[in-house]
Amino acid sequence: MSMAGNLRKVTRLGRAGGLRRVARLARRRPRVDLSHPARSPLGSSVVNCVTYRDGVRTPGGGDVVDAVERVREQGDGFVWLGLHEPTDQEFAGIAELFDLHPLAVEDAIEAHQRPKLERYGETLFAVFKTVCYVGHERLTAVSEVVDTGEIMVFVGRDFVVTVRHGPHGSLGPLREDLESEPGQLAKGPSAVLHAIADHVVDDFLTVIDAVQEDIDEVETEVFTEHGARADPGRIYQLKRELIELKRAVVPLGRPLEELAVRPSRVIDPEIQAYFRDVCDHLLRAVEQIASFDELLNSILQAHLAQVTVAQNEDMRKITAWAAIVAVPTMVCGMYGMNFDHMPELGWRYGYAMVVGVIALACLVLYRGFRRNGWL
Repeated sequence: MSMAGNLRKVTRLGRAGGLRRVARLARRRPRVDLSHPARSPLGSSVVNCVTYRDGVRTPGGGDVVDAVERVREQGDGFVWLGLHEPTDQEFAGIAELFDLHPLAVEDAIEAHQRPKLERYGETLFAVFKTVCYVGHERLTAVSEVVDTGEIMVFVGRDFVVTVRHGPHGSLGPLREDLESEPGQLAKGPSAVLHAIADHVVDDFLTVIDAVQEDIDEVETEVFTEHGARADPGRIYQLKRELIELKRAVVPLGRPLEELAVRPSRVIDPEIQAYFRDVCDHLLRAVEQIASFDELLNSILQAHLAQVTVAQNEDMRKITAWAAIVAVPTMVCGMYGMNFDHMPELGWRYGYAMVVGVIALACLVLYRGFRRNGWL
């Protein structure tokens, strides 16, 4: 029987006795390390399954049923199960094992959720939007600047289930950092939830710093001597990507405030102070995004003003040259009427005089327009 089948059998057998009987079934087959996705009996979505006791990672196989059974029998520690883009079938047994609410399970599988925090009995369900800066040699009107993903976290008294969507936002380095601080990890699943929230917000700030460099580059180009020739598509693209970043950052404020203020059985009181610190960092990110939005609006308006000024300058030059060219056109047009009796037609120096008058008039007009800045 597959491990997924064992997990689905948990509910039918009952919570306490069922875990022990399923565990005995699982012992009939060799243990498989869940840290290797391709060999996971729960499906390719399983990244890792680890048990922690007193903030220390306990040795043993990666069998999730055995791990949950040991934690609940001993009454201390917790299990951290990590998943990446699980399917309905892969997540069904896990949902039954940890008694996860169907609505939260649906959100975790489907993804594309706003950052939020929901409470289902003694289980917390948190959604975080992850962001990643997409590097590029030069920003263009079609450059992708911000890529987003999601991390869903189920937190109970003795378990943490993380579901990640997207190619980035790996929690492996975060797990290693937590394991290097047993005192913090000993506070239980809420310490993992805080670490994930802090990790996500730190990524926000990193991406914001990178986006600021792109904005500085566009701003420098717009305010150069030939700024009117800058591509406005780059400004619009930055504004679009900034909206994507805003959708990930701004809605997270309310869930973090709730975690920092509202008591919960699964949140250690000492961890709430850490959530307040994360709220401060998030507020900084929100303020920077708002300032970027205003700055991009100003840059766009300045660019449009420069285009208008450049067009006015071109029109003045065209008008000035048209006025200068109008003088010889008018004179030549008059003398081209071929009447017999016209002034100076019979005079020997008449042609030279007309040419001189035309040249003098054009010179006077040119100097006047030049003096007034039209040429």
